[in-house]
Formats: sequence, structure tokens, C-alpha cells
Amino acid sequence: MSDVTKDAGNTDTYALKSATLPEITAPDLPYRPPMPRSYRPRIGMIGTGGISASHLDAYRTAGWEVAALWNRTRPKAEAKAAEFCPAARIEDDWHDMLADSEIDVIDVTLHPEHRAPIIRAALHAGKHVLSQKPFVTDLDVGLDLVKLAEDRGLHLAVNQNGRWAPHKAWMRAAVSAGLIGDVISAHVRIHWNHGWTAGTPFDAIEDLILYDFGVHWFDFIASVTGDRAQSVFATSAPARGQANKVPLLAQAMVRLEGGQASLVFDGGAAHGPRDTSFIGGTSGSLLSDGPDLGAQTVTLTTAQGIGRPQLEGQWFNDGFRGTMGELLCAIEEGRAPSNSARGNLHSLAMAFAAVRSRITGQEVAVGAARRLES
Repeated sequence: MSDVTKDAGNTDTYALKSATLPEITAPDLPYRPPMPRSYRPRIGMIGTGGISASHLDAYRTAGWEVAALWNRTRPKAEAKAAEFCPAARIEDDWHDMLADSEIDVIDVTLHPEHRAPIIRAALHAGKHVLSQKPFVTDLDVGLDLVKLAEDRGLHLAVNQNGRWAPHKAWMRAAVSAGLIGDVISAHVRIHWNHGWTAGTPFDAIEDLILYDFGVHWFDFIASVTGDRAQSVFATSAPARGQANKVPLLAQAMVRLEGGQASLVFDGGAAHGPRDTSFIGGTSGSLLSDGPDLGAQTVTLTTAQGIGRPQLEGQWFNDGFRGTMGELLCAIEEGRAPSNSARGNLHSLAMAFAAVRSRITGQEVAVGAARRLES
């Protein structure tokens, strides 16, 4: 009789069972938004649309000076200044902001189709730049901007603010510290109602979920697996009863070197929102779970036991303080920021591969889709 046959009745050998582990103290990890030691540059913001409020609130909380604002519609810039940075001047021409030698950092919050020429001009003017996400719609355009920044000795970072959501930041720090060994899997499941976008400009983005929303989680996968992503297979579909013109349901399978990852987005779930992320490693696992993006409980499980860190903060607006703080620390310390534009190109490559896969119904190699397709 074979070993398999002999053990067929022993559920301990093959059934999904949990072991009883002791509670342990979760390690103290650097998950909070980084702060430069003494570097306090003056910041200029180009674009004061809806998302800029999160940027400006985060900078005010951190004590960073926003010296100038520009928006195509001046009253919008004036309103943002009155609320968040009354001392900031309002520019009629964003070029004037780039000509100001006392402004070191430019935050560009415009939509991707308008962003690249302004980033290029800012770099030519000798400014460090934080770009809103998604960084670019063409990887080669992004690579040109990265090379320009590097050639001029400047820092170009991307506002992938999800990286400093407390639960994601702690999980990333745990992976970086080697607490779970080598990552073999990373899975995200999000169930929520994205129907609020019906009738807004977001409803014109064909891949609203896979690209505009999903890039946060492709970036999360990249932040814990590096450049191991090899290919993506993705689908999308409209949810029954949705009012949106574009699909609110999407999913993606990511083939990793020596592992796997997946993303499931149920953007049409009207009730009972849930956000769950799991990272499995050779020496342990990480689980984050909660009713929404801001209320998350993280669990670390290893052979030593189970640890549950007590986290502080919220994605909005700590995440925005994290992206700018990391850029400022990188400038101060003379190193590349962890949210560098060069690194972000890999996150975008995954998102672009997902969109092409959705269109073609085929698995797409990461890097094969050079631009956002529709």
C-alpha cells in the first residue's frame, strides 16, 4: 500500500487546518509617513482640482510650506489657498512658478494627458517633482522623463499614496524586514460601491477599475514583490443594475517569478464593503482585513506566533504626507525615493498589461503593452 493510500483517512496530512499559536508582540516597524530631518523646501502646486485638497491638507499637517498655486480656473486655486495655505500666491501662468528660484519642489496634480509636458518643463527648470498617479499613459514617455530627471540630478517621484496607508505600509515594512521570508503570493480582494462615479468624468474612463483605481494595488504588488511580475491575465464586466457606463467589476491574475498574485475588484457591491489583502511567504504570512480602506486590522503569523500591530493613522491623508515626505527625505539624504518614477514604471506596466489582456482575452507579458489602450 502506498503512503498516499495509507494516509488517505488522516485529515491532518492534507486538510486545511490551523495550528494553535501563541500571541506575540508585533515588531515596531517604520510604517508612518517619513519626515525629513531639517529640509523644508518651498512647494509649488500645479493643478488644484478635487484631489489637491488631500495633498494640501497633508502638507499643512506636516508643516510644509506651499508657496504658490496655479489652476486653469483661478477661483479654484484661490479657494484652495484660502482653506489650506493663505500665504500662498496664486499664479496666472504656471511658468512663473518654475521661474521662482525659491521654489524647490513642484507637485503636479493634473490629469495624465496634461501632466507630462509640465513635468518636463519643471525638470528643465531644475525642480524636483512629485507627479500625481497614474504617472503617465505611455511607458516610453515616462522613461524619457525619468532619464531627464536623472541626467539633471533631480528627483522625480509618484504620488502612489496607497503605499503609506497604515496597513499597507506596515505590511510592506514587514516584507522588507524579512519577517515572512520570500514572498510567494500576494492577493487583494476589495468589495465596495464605486457607483458614485456614474455621471462624473470618471465614467468616461473605460478601464476605471483596472487602471485608474487598480493602479494602487498593482503598485502594492510591485512594492512587495519588486520586478518579479512576468505576465497578467485580466477581465472586466458590468455589474447587474449598475448606472455607470464602464464596468465596475474587474479581476487580474499576475504570474510572478516563483509565485503568484491576484486582484479582485467588486466595485458594484452596494452593501457590506470589505477590503482584504494576504501576503504569503516562505516563513510566514500577513493578513489585512476590514470593512473599508481606512479601518484595517493587520495580522502577522510566523512559527513564533501571531502578532497584531496597533496602527495609527488613515490612508487619507497620511498617504499623501507619505509620498511627499519620502521625496523630501530622498532629496535631503541624496538617495532615490522608494516611490521613484523609475520604479513606478513597473507598476504601470502591470496595469497596462492588464488592460491589454482585458481587450484581447490573452495573457500579456509585463512590459509588452507600452501604453494605455482602449
